[in-house]
Amino acid sequence: MFLAWSEIKKNKLRFLLITSILLLVSFLVFFLSGLANGLASMNREAIDTWNVDAVLLTEESDKSLYESALNKEVADELDAKETAVVSQMGAIANNGDTKQNVMLFGIDREEFIKPEVSEGDPTFYVQNGVVASDVLKDEGFKIGDTLELSSSDTELTIVGFTEKARFNASPILYMKLNDMQKIKFGDAYTMNKDVVNAVVVKDKDWDTLSLPDNTEIIETETFIENLPGYTEQNLTLTYMIYFLFVISAAIVAIFLYVLTVQKISMFGLMKAQGISSAYLARSVVAQTFILALIGVVLAFGLTLLAGSFLPNAVPIMFDIPTMILYGLILIVVAILGAVISVWTIIRIDPLEAIGG
Repeated sequence: MFLAWSEIKKNKLRFLLITSILLLVSFLVFFLSGLANGLASMNREAIDTWNVDAVLLTEESDKSLYESALNKEVADELDAKETAVVSQMGAIANNGDTKQNVMLFGIDREEFIKPEVSEGDPTFYVQNGVVASDVLKDEGFKIGDTLELSSSDTELTIVGFTEKARFNASPILYMKLNDMQKIKFGDAYTMNKDVVNAVVVKDKDWDTLSLPDNTEIIETETFIENLPGYTEQNLTLTYMIYFLFVISAAIVAIFLYVLTVQKISMFGLMKAQGISSAYLARSVVAQTFILALIGVVLAFGLTLLAGSFLPNAVPIMFDIPTMILYGLILIVVAILGAVISVWTIIRIDPLEAIGG
């Protein structure tokens, strides 16, 4: 460790370059992990807030909420601890100044998935009143706004806001089920007023329930994974992070190998004086550990600092345990990148290195 640190202090500029590259790679890894978490949260945060164990859909829906159509009476047929029906449709909401893609969710007011209102009226008693995702506040929407929908002549009124209410990246407008059905089915309301998209189930033994005909029940996580684009998006960002680990190891390996080649004669002289290859190898590993640790720690702090200045429109959410894990992996792969240099040192012949 003494030899490693002494060389770092003597050649500050050279090792600063290596540390800077490790810092940038680490920053990118941390930022991508935050972006992956943020994008995933945009798709699933409403479902996570409901805290349900499973979702009942029609078999023909292929695990898609949008393609499922059930009679809401099936909720009563399930012998589950708690159930709630959900009717859904997408629309563009316009408050006169701003247009925004939204997801309308019709629910029964007394069910457990009723949103906790952070601002405004939690009762839903106003006809065509909606409790909106607080994300819409950043877009200029406010309590009392009258909303026009792209798919209907019905006007809605924002009566409150709730936190963590996005589904498949769209902010949610919660409203009474009957009001929702009138908008969704229009003139066919009477015929379809009992048709909903899904029944959500809160019961740890959901997989033992007897199901109505032509329905299937799936675990909540499976339901989320089948949301359009969710799995593909997560895999893309995850593989980018994995590739950065490989790139980090390659960068360290190349830099340290070049430095080792430049110091072959010095290493040969040290070995001729009786310093063992093991000691020199440990010094290289220690040197790599110090550089990687400094780069990762600085990147960790820089990422959190940068995240605090990002606008709310940027979907980023930092998970500290995940960032610490990725930081440790970056340090490990950097040390693995030093293996080539260690192997080079071991193979140095003292006589050849000093020109004997």
